[in-house]
Amino acid sequence: MKVDGGIGTDLAQAGSAAREAEEAGYSGIWTAETSHDPFFPLLLAAEHTEQVELGTSIAVAFARNPMLLANIGWDLQAFSKGRFILGLGSQIKPHITKRFSMPWSHPAARMREMILAIRAIWDCWLNGTKLEFRGEFYTHTLMTPFFTPDPADLADVGVPKIFLAGVGELMTEVAGEVCVPFRSAPAQNARSPAPVSTATRSSGRSRTSIRAERSSRSVSMLSAFSACGR
Repeated sequence: MKVDGGIGTDLAQAGSAAREAEEAGYSGIWTAETSHDPFFPLLLAAEHTEQVELGTSIAVAFARNPMLLANIGWDLQAFSKGRFILGLGSQIKPHITKRFSMPWSHPAARMREMILAIRAIWDCWLNGTKLEFRGEFYTHTLMTPFFTPDPADLADVGVPKIFLAGVGELMTEVAGEVCVPFRSAPAQNARSPAPVSTATRSSGRSRTSIRAERSSRSVSMLSAFSACGR
């Protein structure tokens, strides 16, 4: 069993808190996007630890665009030597439109496209694949050498894992379709007895290829599954 904890968002304490968590035997450290940026504490955590996983639970996806998230994820993965997990969530419409002043529409479809676009950007940077992502919500078709990170940054560790958090069948289907671990809120666990069935429908995989578990990896989210069988 893996047991995780949080380190808060106080930058003055993030490094020491992360080191103490690792010394205490925690498997992962998470930050949440509330009143502060969730990524900065993880940079300090990476500097003061060696083994513990580091992730956002969650970063608000629709407050940003795929290129920005790809850059942040790339740099944290490189600096942490492969320990970063990009945990994304959609938030709700009032926050996206009124607090972040960003567009909101079709959140499940937009999240699917967001994740696919991030992966396309990482594939371009790591493998030299031509960037040619065209979707309904995001389009990324330009990448020049000046703006391309050094592939050697992630040559030994690979790109970050992406986790998705959400509520409801549509977002659950997205996790199954794009093959990312999914963390559902306690309310969904109580009223949805079989989120795995939703994942199998959307991913086209059998139930035996799905790993489902009650997870203690997060203090705020209770279930996780991966439609990849890995």
